[in-house]
Formats: sequence, structure tokens, C-alpha cells
Amino acid sequence: MLDDLNELRTFQRIAVRGSLSAAARDLGVGPAVVSKRLTALERRAGHRLVHRTTRRLSLTEEGLALREHVERMLEALEAAEARLAGGQETPQGLLRVAAPVSFGRLHIAPLCARLAAQYPALEVDLRLDDRLLDMIEARVDVAVRIGQPQDSSCILHKLTDNYRVVVAAPSYLDRRGRPATPQDLTRHDLLRFDDPSIPWRLQGPDGEVVEVEARARLRADSGDAVRDWGLAGAGVMMKSLIDVCAEIEAGQLERVLPGWRSASAPVYALTPSNRHVPPKTRVFLDALQRALAERRVEGLA
Repeated sequence: MLDDLNELRTFQRIAVRGSLSAAARDLGVGPAVVSKRLTALERRAGHRLVHRTTRRLSLTEEGLALREHVERMLEALEAAEARLAGGQETPQGLLRVAAPVSFGRLHIAPLCARLAAQYPALEVDLRLDDRLLDMIEARVDVAVRIGQPQDSSCILHKLTDNYRVVVAAPSYLDRRGRPATPQDLTRHDLLRFDDPSIPWRLQGPDGEVVEVEARARLRADSGDAVRDWGLAGAGVMMKSLIDVCAEIEAGQLERVLPGWRSASAPVYALTPSNRHVPPKTRVFLDALQRALAERRVEGLA
């Protein structure tokens, strides 16, 4: 049976650190002890768990499968030990977070750095990608998404309200004029990073919904590139309010058609539904919700 906690904890540190010597330093033992524990665990498991070369270590297919189970077990055990001791559960271990590029760079990356400084036993692997990852396949602990997620197999944690707004640099609007109606947008230089064939769907102050054929002269596969174009005065773009609120407040960007906006696009965090929520995940979710609440946006319900 795989019931030796020292062996399992050693295997988990090897998997995280990718090195026997680094795992040994984390555990406060010698490299020979780490090697002996790994060998014993592989003998118990009946499989080689780690590929060893002179340059690096990597997990075998069996090692990858075991790692997920070991991490879940150790997280649950550590939480139970903390509760029995009457102490505070301390965030520790590797936290994998996935988020959209712009939102992650602006809001999540700084938060991860603060949490790592606050909790020395916590490690964070932040993955920024505008594509939707399969949380189970990518072994992600928390995925942050803007808009109602479609994945019903995960637990949803609403972080804050949000919607998309039309914005441009004041220099562009001074030069080209300020649109008075949604239809006026078709006569402007539009900037997009999503599918240009999909119209912009705007909701007015009286609830009227209008679709605008938003053909863009400048398109990119990066929201950050589009944001940079907008700040440089290259045209009009539609962005999540929470991503551009600081620039609006600083006067670098201006709301176009202030009474119009997209449908609600709240910010959610997703966590796998089939596992205990460990302290590292709860601390991250609480800290992110507080950080977003502090960044109040005028007019955002």
C-alpha cells in the first residue's frame, strides 16, 4: 500500500521542484534520503514514477496520475490537521491559476506576487491565455473567466459584476468626433481582437438592444495589443470595464456612447467540483474578490 506519508510528501516535492536536491532542501533532509524514499515509493507502486536523466527529472505517465491523487490527499490531510489543532489553515503547495491575458496581467499577477510574499510555503503557476482551458486536463486549481461560463462540471464563484463598454483615447475622439448613436460607430476606425464577423451588441439606457456591424481596420489575437492601439489613439474598441476603469479615471480613455454597454459579463472563478477546496485556493479567491471590490467602477452595479 502507498501509505508512507514521508514517501508521498517527498514525491510531491520532487514533482513540484523537478529536482531531488531542491526537494531535499524543501524537506530539510539530504538528497540521499530523498532518493531512497522515491525508490521505495516506486517499488510499492510497482511502476517507475520519475524519468531520471543527468540534466532533469520528469514524471512518467504513472507519476503524473499519482501526483494528482497525492496532492489532493495531502491537501485534505493538512486541512484536517489544522482544524484538529485549532489553528489557522496555512496556504501551502502549488496553486495553478488560469486567466485571460489582459485581466490576468492587470489584476491577478500582482495579487499572486503579494500572496507569495505573504505565505512562504505557497507557490503559484499563473497561466495567461485567452483560450478556454480544460481545467482537469490542464490540472488547473482555479480558472478565472469573464462572462457566464459554460462548463457545468465546475463550481462557480462570482467575483464581481462587469460589462463591456466602448472606449477610445480623447485624442482620437477630438480628431474624428464623438459618436452620438451606435450606428455612428460604423464610420470610425474600430479595433478588435475577437471574431470581426460578430457584431457588437449594445444595450441602451432604456433597454433597447442594437447590433453594430463592427468591421475593424486593425485586428489582433491579443487583447493587450488592441488596448495599446486604443491608448495610442488608433481607434475605438470595446473592452471589459474592469480592465479599462483605471485608464478612464486617469483620462487616458473616454467612454464612447456613455449610456450604452454590453450585456452583463461578470467575472467568475471556477474550481473543480470533484475535490476538496484547499486553503491555498480559498485564500486566493478571497483575496481576488477583495481586490476587485476595492477597484470600484463608477456606475457599475
